[in-house]
Amino acid sequence: MTLFLLLSLLAPAAYAQYQEYDSLTYISEQGDSLLYRQLNPLKIEKGKKYPLVLFLHGAGERGSDNISQLHHGALMFTNPVNREEYPAFVLFPQCPADLYWPTPKRPDGFQQENPFPFDAEISKPLALTKELLDKIIETYPVDTDRIYIVGLSMGGMGTFDMVCRFPDLFAAAIPVCGGIHTDRLHDFSSKTAFRIFHGDADPVVPVRFSREAYLKLKAEGADVEYIEFPGVNHGSWDPAFNRPDFMSWLFEQRKK
Repeated sequence: MTLFLLLSLLAPAAYAQYQEYDSLTYISEQGDSLLYRQLNPLKIEKGKKYPLVLFLHGAGERGSDNISQLHHGALMFTNPVNREEYPAFVLFPQCPADLYWPTPKRPDGFQQENPFPFDAEISKPLALTKELLDKIIETYPVDTDRIYIVGLSMGGMGTFDMVCRFPDLFAAAIPVCGGIHTDRLHDFSSKTAFRIFHGDADPVVPVRFSREAYLKLKAEGADVEYIEFPGVNHGSWDPAFNRPDFMSWLFEQRKK
């Protein structure tokens, strides 16, 4: 069997597992576009409001196919048991291949002391994501006391960035193997609940970034928990998402 034929056979199967997510495009008033996937509750009851989860993917899932961003984490929300127990709107925007979530351009490297800027302007894809989020909140019955953000690697950095830029928006944030300039983490004593994950053997994004963020948030009086996986490398999202309390912890959070 040729490689081309094999890929041709695998592509429909790969797509089928994500078919519950609608493939959509957000277009701003300025004409900029953002590809995204959206999952709605199975049944939307009149007069009822539902939580919303914003998921930011990693650098490896950037592109323009509007499907790669679903490779990690998306199936948690379509799992039949989870979908019945935790009905929610779920958004998976896709960052273009040449751009980056937390900053207008990718930092030169992650092995320096702290490569994250303190006062960078918001990146275009993240600004479009915020516009999309506002539109969804206006259009659908979203419970604004239960808006959550989850991100891994580049998306974990974007998660920190979004919470810092919009500190009154999210009830909970789960940055996985991310990082941020810790001087931006201030005055979180009564706002977002954080749950931070990282593998201590991560060769891509040093574990110290999450440790430093945890210590700073703790010092600021934030509601924060840090879970470190011994011996785990960059793929710390796998043990994080497989925790039996991952979904229950997320959906029990309410804006403080």
